[in-house]
Amino acid sequence: MVDRLLIRTDGASRSNPGPASAGAVLIDASLPGAEAVDAPPLSVVARPLGVQTNNVAEYTALTLALEEAQRLGAREIDLRLDSKLIVEQLNGRWRVKDAKLQGLFAEAIRHLKPLRRWTAVHEPRARNKAADALANMALDDPFGAQRVTAEVRRRADEG
Repeated sequence: MVDRLLIRTDGASRSNPGPASAGAVLIDASLPGAEAVDAPPLSVVARPLGVQTNNVAEYTALTLALEEAQRLGAREIDLRLDSKLIVEQLNGRWRVKDAKLQGLFAEAIRHLKPLRRWTAVHEPRARNKAADALANMALDDPFGAQRVTAEVRRRADEG
């Protein structure tokens, strides 16, 4: 169990819509260097999503990461997202107009509400390399993505 997580997510879609995937890294925020681009993950998510839009892939990556954070027992979450759309919507500055995104937004909020504290900050794609790599792996090598996810999760459960 971990109290505080830093989460980086990325959704990928080749064409829009097109083959899509989700990637996320969940980092123990209490460890030194947790903010570093290459901080070691406590857990990861890498999943193909079929044909989706980029925004649906981005939101799905977020909701999958929040489900994993809940499994890990996190009570505080710092989100570092390269999707400005999601950051602005989560922070209440932009409305969720797209009907396809409204359910995913509601699901994200449902996961965030019980937390003691959460933040969502926009960061450039260059700081999101690990989540981007996982999303691309899920598109290019779904079985490899499953193996990586299972191995990192197993290590987290043992630790």
